[in-house]
Amino acid sequence: MEFFNQLEDGWTIYLWLVAGAAIIIASIVAIRWAAKNDQFDEDIKYVVFDESDKDKMSKEEFDKAMQVNKEQEELRTEVLKREREKKAQNRKAS
Repeated sequence: MEFFNQLEDGWTIYLWLVAGAAIIIASIVAIRWAAKNDQFDEDIKYVVFDESDKDKMSKEEFDKAMQVNKEQEELRTEVLKREREKKAQNRKAS
């Protein structure tokens, strides 16, 4: 605490500048991560629907929901396949 009392007036602005820069950098990293991981996909809202929701939706919405579900399942299968291959390679390397 004595260290802070020995500093001259105006030092806190530098602390705020460093904190602001850290927040901006963290925000940029978070947005890049979200963009790379399809977090901005507007169609993701359709994943919660299944065949039992057909009577609650218009034909276009239902078709869109089923298409999104199909694409998500294919993506999931591909990601799981890559993870299995990576684990197999790690086991061979060990």
